[in-house]
Amino acid sequence: MNWINNVVRPKIRSFLNKKESPDNLWVKCPVSGEMVFYKDLEANQWVVPGSGHHMRIKARDRLASFFDGGIYEEIPFPEVVQDPLRFRDAKRYTDRLRDARNKTGMVDAILSGDGHVGGHRLVACVQDFEFHAGSLGMAAGEAILASMRHAVDNKLPFVMFTASGGARMQEGVLSLMQMPRTTIGVQMLNEARLPYIVVLTNPTTGGVTASFAMLGDVHIAEPGAQVGFAGARVIEETIREKLPEGFQRAEFLREHGVVDMVVHRHNLRDTIASLVGLFLRKEASDLARPAPVKTEKTGMEQSDGEPVEMPPEAAHAE
Repeated sequence: MNWINNVVRPKIRSFLNKKESPDNLWVKCPVSGEMVFYKDLEANQWVVPGSGHHMRIKARDRLASFFDGGIYEEIPFPEVVQDPLRFRDAKRYTDRLRDARNKTGMVDAILSGDGHVGGHRLVACVQDFEFHAGSLGMAAGEAILASMRHAVDNKLPFVMFTASGGARMQEGVLSLMQMPRTTIGVQMLNEARLPYIVVLTNPTTGGVTASFAMLGDVHIAEPGAQVGFAGARVIEETIREKLPEGFQRAEFLREHGVVDMVVHRHNLRDTIASLVGLFLRKEASDLARPAPVKTEKTGMEQSDGEPVEMPPEAAHAE
């Protein structure tokens, strides 16, 4: 009896109550090979402390670290047809969607929030690369449009964090149609005179680069981010030339005028808050300035009580 109580039962309990150790206690930096404790990397916004390498960050973690106090209101998206082409390769497309949703806890690759950054209320939209490589499908396109409409209706600046492998092949031409649709969304922001700031993260490629990712008022890239349409290997095989060192990387693109600035992830909030403040002050000053009025007798324009001489051809145009 003692043997059963003292030996057998404790072993059975230990077997049944055995806790699995997480397999991600340590994360290896792909650049330096440095091993970083998972919790330390998470606390550092997924930037490797030693090498400064910017790893991919989940959409919810991105918004939580971006908005003031991590507080924001999630913007709802309209529902779309899940599998319009009834696509199947090695697996059914519906099964792939189910797996991606279980893995990420998201409905699709887009998450948007309405909150404050540096005291400025704005809309931030994030692509999550973990969901089907951030691919642009019908649901993602509709989500981006809904977020932009929300910004226009509430007269809010719009910030887009891109991370995508391009269009979603399982939706065929319906996926490609999201490129012009999101471009129309950007045009809505422009017509409403709202700031549109794009943050290019690693990687931003394909149809996303060919549409809304390159239409911002300001383009910011995270350090080391790969940004381009086709991959470097495909380009080399096409033009049969060796590409320069660092081609399609954020620093190379800044030197060649493709992006405006490269900003460390820790500094993104302050940088974007400053840019939004500058845009809003400029917008307010433009709206406050009275429109010039031409006087009938002198053919001169007046603004703020100060006469402004017009060119002779303009003065006598009538």
